[in-house]
Amino acid sequence: MSETRIQETIGIIAGNGIYPETFASAARGAGVKNLIAAAFTNETKPEFAGFVDEIDWFRVGQLGKMIKHFLKHGVTEAVMVGQIAPKNLFDLRPDIRTLKMLGRVKERNAETLFGAIADELEKDGITLLPATTFLDDHLPAPGHVCGPVLSDRQQEDAAYGFRIAKETSRLDIGQTVVVKKGTVLAVEAFEGTNEAIKRGGQLGKGEAMMVKVSKPSQDFRFDVPVVGPATVETAGDAGVNAIVIEAGCTLLLGREEVERLCGEKKITIEARGQG
Repeated sequence: MSETRIQETIGIIAGNGIYPETFASAARGAGVKNLIAAAFTNETKPEFAGFVDEIDWFRVGQLGKMIKHFLKHGVTEAVMVGQIAPKNLFDLRPDIRTLKMLGRVKERNAETLFGAIADELEKDGITLLPATTFLDDHLPAPGHVCGPVLSDRQQEDAAYGFRIAKETSRLDIGQTVVVKKGTVLAVEAFEGTNEAIKRGGQLGKGEAMMVKVSKPSQDFRFDVPVVGPATVETAGDAGVNAIVIEAGCTLLLGREEVERLCGEKKITIEARGQG
């Protein structure tokens, strides 16, 4: 899915979580010599600076300044890894270039905003690579991943939740749903995955299942489904006892810690194919 020729220099647009450092480590392992990062105040972990060769810090909305940073360091290919909190996408202090970009965007959701950013990068000769580049080992194949094996009843919920999540993602509402015994308890929307997990878990009373999928026409340059230790922690605290992800399309980050947490909290993770 994410094959690419090895560039000497790659730019990293780094959001929050462990995704940026996971990508940086994988890129180093693949032979990339220079990693040039654009990080965001109050989003990117400060320690991420130790994973890259050059880093500069920006506010969300400083698109022109970020592009100049990449051009200064000879970046012609970049990746967008790690989330930006949804509230920050709608609480911008935009520079002139961002204002012009926003003026051309009719619908303001993650896909349209990130797509517009990709277009702006392309104007300056910077190609946005798939966010799964170098990370094929982090895309689970179909089957049981860790934790207790799903019961027959849970397998039915997995199939049901998968179908519903595919539909809500097609409608650009959200890529995560929480279900229990054939009932939808929560659907992810603007609030993000973790808040949807909390709402659904409260209603599920210890028997809820989270299902996360890709969009039917997923642009793998951005907004790729991700599950990591923070997801498992949130699920455990909310009383969600199973996480079903789409095989081959969902990044599983921090796998050792994920498996430890699933064992401790008795949470199942299973990767499901579309068939």
